[in-house]
Amino acid sequence: MTKHHSNRLRRSALGVTAALTVAAAGALPASAAPQPTAPQLKLIAASGSVTIDRWKDEPGVYLDLGAYITVDKAPLEFRVTRKSYNDPVVAQQILRQGGTRQARTLPAGLLKDFSGLPGFLEVTLTNTAGTKVLSTSQSFCPNNTAGRVRPDAPATSNWPDGCSGNPFTLGQVWGTEKGWAARLAPDFDSAPVDVPAGEYTAKVSVAKKYRDLFGMTDQPQSIKVTVRETDGGGEGSEHSAHASQPAADGRTTGTGHASGSSALKPNPHRPTGRRGNAAVMPRPDLRAVPAWGIALTDGADGHGVRDAGKEYLAFSATVWNAGPAPLVVDGFRSPGQDKMDAYQYFFDAQGKQVGYTPTGTMEWDPREGHQHWHFSDFAGYRLLGADKKEIVRSGKEAFCLADTDAIDYTVKNANWHPENTDLSTACGEQNSVSVREALDVGNGDTYSQFRPGQSFDVTGLPNGTYYIQVVANPDRKLKETSLTNNVSLRKVILGGTPGARTVTVPAYGLVDAP
Repeated sequence: MTKHHSNRLRRSALGVTAALTVAAAGALPASAAPQPTAPQLKLIAASGSVTIDRWKDEPGVYLDLGAYITVDKAPLEFRVTRKSYNDPVVAQQILRQGGTRQARTLPAGLLKDFSGLPGFLEVTLTNTAGTKVLSTSQSFCPNNTAGRVRPDAPATSNWPDGCSGNPFTLGQVWGTEKGWAARLAPDFDSAPVDVPAGEYTAKVSVAKKYRDLFGMTDQPQSIKVTVRETDGGGEGSEHSAHASQPAADGRTTGTGHASGSSALKPNPHRPTGRRGNAAVMPRPDLRAVPAWGIALTDGADGHGVRDAGKEYLAFSATVWNAGPAPLVVDGFRSPGQDKMDAYQYFFDAQGKQVGYTPTGTMEWDPREGHQHWHFSDFAGYRLLGADKKEIVRSGKEAFCLADTDAIDYTVKNANWHPENTDLSTACGEQNSVSVREALDVGNGDTYSQFRPGQSFDVTGLPNGTYYIQVVANPDRKLKETSLTNNVSLRKVILGGTPGARTVTVPAYGLVDAP
């Protein structure tokens, strides 16, 4: 199945103090506490000229102009959260000095989602005749770090890679280290801009509301742009996670897993050591978010072959781990067998293995676009009628686990760098004798359902109200801290006529994402 995968503030110390809410650590009275230093942000262009390829089979180009925000004096740090899907997204800028922590709440309504600071960069494009041909804006994700801009800066970034494009994200941490630069890149989930091949001059500047908010000086940059028409293009893999984007900006690379994820070497031995009592072990908490990316399709497969006369309801579904422990499942294969025995492993807060328990099986999926080991019973999908009774069941029941989406990085023990942990996904090869699959705390695993047998066949269903049900751990074979939050429902309304069916997806609380 397709891993669905997806990107997106600070003022100088002058005039900021009155807007800060203090959450201080330490015994000094507030008046004596040292005041944190605000970061200094600056817009720069890496080069005076760039060349952008326009592929013949693409509708436009993404204006990646090589613009960056450098951070000095102090790190840039934010906490972005919402209490529930009925509450707005709230962002706080965090300033620190020793044991003192100050949080400044950003203006209400500034953010609608977790993809970054919208309208941060303003871009105009003029042609050689001096005529303006484009005026647009780009978001800013502080996690899109490009690296150090001076040799004495921290060697590694503390912050996660990229901002979340999942509409049902609950909490994010954003930041750029002092002495680092964050890349200003176009939103690869949005439509490209239609700019023909030719020579242009781009003027980029930070929007005034953000300059005022973070105490930035107005330093627009001018960049020569060559748009070059090029043959080719190419298709993403069946396991493209969100929209493919270069790994340098911190987002996924279209390989199916979070960018940079690495696989463990196969372990040819069956479990050893203490089995333990799963009821008292540190366990994950699997939760299902409402379905999204919902659309009607003719059921075309990866080669464009359509299921004539059929109509399918396609959707994306995410199951995430709220912790406080990772979900780790190992499969062990007996010689000559087509299935592996699966075991769930348990780890303490220091990452030490403290136990395991049998938890079903893994099976090899030989179909094109899969060709890896799937863990059975991770999630289940049902289409329910208006009475919330099952009508159609998706054929997708087995999964290769991976950290594709950051859902809530504010929960206890959230792993901001899942690609660097030893609990990485390894979906294995056909000749593997064992595999390890994992879902880290705070992270979600998203699959899109678009192929026949995996999406819902609604060809013969009457118009009306239905519900897409997503169930985590449907057979309850996995050991969790709670089983009360494993089910989500998303309302859909089918209409239209045969051959021209429509689907309407009402908002879920404040989340208006079909």
